Amino acid sequence: MRGPEIQVPSNIQQYIEEILEYARDYGLDSFETIFEVVDYAQMNEFGAYGGFPGRFPHWRFGMEFQQISKGYEYGLHKIYEMVINNDPCYAYLLVSNNEVDQKIVIGHVFAHSDFFKNNLWFAHTDRNMLNEMANHGTRIRNYIEKHGHSEVEDFIDICFSIENLIDLHQPYIKRRQKTRSEEERARDARAKKPFRLRSKQYMDPFINPRHLIEAERNGAEASSEAPEKFPEHPERDIMLFLIEHAPLKNWQRDIASIIREESYYFAPQGQTKIMNEGWATYWHSRIMTERALRDAELVDYADHHSGTLSTTPGRLNPYKLGVELFRDIEDRWNKGRFGKEYEQCDNMTERKNWDLKLGFGRKKIFEVRRLYNDVTFIDEFLTPEFCEKHKLFTFRYNPASNYYEIDSRKFKQIKEKLLFSLTNLGHPIIFVEDGNYKNSGELLLRQVHEGVDLRMDQARDVLRNIGRLWKRPVHLDTMENGKPKHLCFDGQDVRSQ
Repeated sequence: MRGPEIQVPSNIQQYIEEILEYARDYGLDSFETIFEVVDYAQMNEFGAYGGFPGRFPHWRFGMEFQQISKGYEYGLHKIYEMVINNDPCYAYLLVSNNEVDQKIVIGHVFAHSDFFKNNLWFAHTDRNMLNEMANHGTRIRNYIEKHGHSEVEDFIDICFSIENLIDLHQPYIKRRQKTRSEEERARDARAKKPFRLRSKQYMDPFINPRHLIEAERNGAEASSEAPEKFPEHPERDIMLFLIEHAPLKNWQRDIASIIREESYYFAPQGQTKIMNEGWATYWHSRIMTERALRDAELVDYADHHSGTLSTTPGRLNPYKLGVELFRDIEDRWNKGRFGKEYEQCDNMTERKNWDLKLGFGRKKIFEVRRLYNDVTFIDEFLTPEFCEKHKLFTFRYNPASNYYEIDSRKFKQIKEKLLFSLTNLGHPIIFVEDGNYKNSGELLLRQVHEGVDLRMDQARDVLRNIGRLWKRPVHLDTMENGKPKHLCFDGQDVRSQ
C-alpha cells in the first residue's frame, strides 16, 4: 500500500523552480511537471508497477517489488527518480537523496518530460494514462471479485506471455487493409468471366473454341467458390487478432484489451531507451555544470555522474551510449563533419582537423530528439570514428575457455549487432499466417527469421498459452540451425516436425 505523501521540502521546491528556468533557457519544452517526494519503499513500489501505483494486482508486480527492494537493501542499486509520460507529467523523488542528487534528478526529469512531449514516437500515447491505469485496475479488481482471483490471475499470466506479440509500428503505419465487401467480390467474379475474341458468327467456333471457354469458366467458378484466406493479409498484431477472433469470454476479452493497450503505451519507452536516457543525461549534465552546480557540490556531482555513465562487462549502458552520441552529433554539426564533401575526404589528418565552424550542433540535436528512435538513431549517427574513440566491440561466449571474449572490433559487425538487439525491442517478429489452417479452424503462425533461432522452451510455452486462448491446435513455422521447423500445440503437448 502506498504510504502517506511527503510534503516537498522548501529547498527542493526552490531547486525545482530554479532548474525549470534553466531548462527553459536552454530550449527544453516540458509538460507541466508535478513532483512528489517518497521514501524508498514507496519508490520501490512505484518501480514495480512501472510508475503507476493504481495498477491492477498481479504476482509479477510483487515479485519485481521484492527484487528491487532486495537490490536496494544490499546496496546493489536504487531508484533515484521516476517520471511518467503523462500530461501533467508526474515525477517522484527519493527523500533520502542528498541535495546534489536532487538537483541532478530534477534536471534529468525535465529533460525526460521534454522528450515525452516532443518525440514523435510518443505522439500517439495516452497523455492521461495515470487515470486510465487506475480505471484498468478497478475493472480487473471487479473481475477478480466476480470470477475469482485464481482464474483472473491465470488469464493475466497468459496475456503477459504474449504482450510483446504486437505491431510496434501499427500506430504510425496503416497496415490493415479493408476486407473486401460482397459487392467487391461479385465485381471480381464478373471480371473473371471467360475472355472471348471478337469474331464473325460463322468463325466463332474456330476463334473461341467451346472447350477452352468452358475450361476457363469452370476455373473461374472454382476460384470464386474457394474459401477466402483468413486473415486476407498476414497479421502482425497477434494480440489484436486473438482479441477479435479467439473464443474468449467478455471479461477475458476486456482484460486482453487492457494488457494490449498498456503494451502499446510502454512500447515507445523501449523503442527510445538509449535516446531518452541519453537526452536526459546530456541536459542534467549541461544544467549542473553550466548553471546549477556550486563549488562545494562538485565532488558529489562527479561521483554521481560517473556512476550513471559507468559500464559493466556484457551490458550496454543506454545513458553512456546515448549521451555520447548526442555530444558527438552536436560536435559534428558544429564543425561541419557531415555531408558529401566530408564523407569523400580520405585524408585522415584533414578529417581529424575538419572544422567549418557552422554552429549547427544545438539545432541538430533538438531535431534528432524530435524525429528519431533508437534504431534510426544508431543507424544514422553511429560512425566508425565514434566506435574507435569509445572502444566499442562485439563479444561472444567461448565454450573452450568458458569466458566471453572479444569477437570483432569492425564497425559493420558492431553496428549490425546493436541494430539487431534493438529491432522489435529484441523480440522475434511473428505473424498470423492463417486463421483457418487446414480448413479446420487451426491457427498458423510464422516467424520472420532474422538469423537468430527462437528459444524453444519459451516458444513452446507461448504456443501452449495461445492454444489455451484459441481452443484449437496452434502451429508455428520457424527455423532452427538453418533448417525449417514446424511446431504444433495439439491441446496436450507441443510437437515438432
